[in-house]
Amino acid sequence: MDQPTSDSIETTNPWTTLSSREGYVNPWIRVREDQVINPSGGRGIYGVVEYKNRAIGVVPVDAEGNTWLVGQWRYSHERYEWEIPEGGCPPGEEPAECARRELLEETGIRAATIEPLLMNLQLSNSTTNEVCDIFVARDLTFGEAEPEETEQLAVKRLPLTEAIQMALDGRIRDSVSVLALLRLATQLRG
Repeated sequence: MDQPTSDSIETTNPWTTLSSREGYVNPWIRVREDQVINPSGGRGIYGVVEYKNRAIGVVPVDAEGNTWLVGQWRYSHERYEWEIPEGGCPPGEEPAECARRELLEETGIRAATIEPLLMNLQLSNSTTNEVCDIFVARDLTFGEAEPEETEQLAVKRLPLTEAIQMALDGRIRDSVSVLALLRLATQLRG
């Protein structure tokens, strides 16, 4: 069977939603189940996790080429992970300001400069609508971290090149962190 070419692909929605019901809701997510007709004409269900906040990641980089990672136990994966500072941006908060806030909360670092690195990423386009913006923080000053009550964090300073290697060799597995660090690696190669 021939694959469609980009010129022949129909870009309108081939799905029909017959009904939708909310299965669960909390302050961070809403889970819904839709009764659908799929692109081949068959009936079925489609479950969607809707996120109420936008995901935000931020990579602090100092003038010497160092960065900071945050270590914490990730409940859903049942393991300890190292990652860039991350958090949720509620509706009404500007993503760049959220990046500044998360950086300060998790590491105690203030950034004079916040630059977009990767914007409007789809973190899982099969079952969620979660999107993420990632920033680079520069011109840093240091203070005390102010983590949320649900966070027991460790902060590690290391060369950016070492953090990139951790993303490459699997020591960093968080997708937002891996994406951010690999994007910075391409910029370093110039």
